[in-house]
Amino acid sequence: MSMLTPPGMGGQYRITGDKYPRMRPSRRRGRLVAAAVASAAVLGLLGWGTVQLIDVFTGGSGGTTAAGRAADCRARTAAGTGQAPAARAESLPAPGRITVNVYNATPRSGLAKKTAEELRRRGFRIGKVGNATKEYDKKVKGPGLLLGSPAAQDTSLRVLATQLSGASPRADAREGADVDLIIGDAFKTLTRQQTADKAVTTLTAPGTTAHAKKTC
Repeated sequence: MSMLTPPGMGGQYRITGDKYPRMRPSRRRGRLVAAAVASAAVLGLLGWGTVQLIDVFTGGSGGTTAAGRAADCRARTAAGTGQAPAARAESLPAPGRITVNVYNATPRSGLAKKTAEELRRRGFRIGKVGNATKEYDKKVKGPGLLLGSPAAQDTSLRVLATQLSGASPRADAREGADVDLIIGDAFKTLTRQQTADKAVTTLTAPGTTAHAKKTC
């Protein structure tokens, strides 16, 4: 009897050689793992399908257009600042449609005429030219004062303001479309034409919004 033969088994179950029987893993465990993976995949597909159906029936954010996002951005910006949307550039007149009266409120002579000629070369229409009235004579301390009707404050005066840095726009009781440029004590010269022309182009270009700030 071989030494490898278990006691009591005799020679009927004799093990020979140097190899031992191998224990095979249970097939039941493999089937359980496969079933669990398949169930997880099915649940994932069902969840994704549910989300898609919700988006279809509720108009989910995935279908939002660029225009809708832009409108929402403008609305949130206006709500956050407490300001109404800025005037559209299409409502701003070109210099050739603006009549400017130029008045000198300083002791220096010749400023009104010289400034009016420069504005004419830049494309503005020129109306009256002369000395300021007593209401403003020697009372304008800044570079200048821009006057116009309430309707002109967000249109013509905004365009004219590109020509004189530091000028203060103000509405008065007039009904006409013309505007006034009253030269003040701190006046030195008009804004450099290249800079002013660029500012006018930006303001009056179609499809843009004046004073718009990107916040979204």
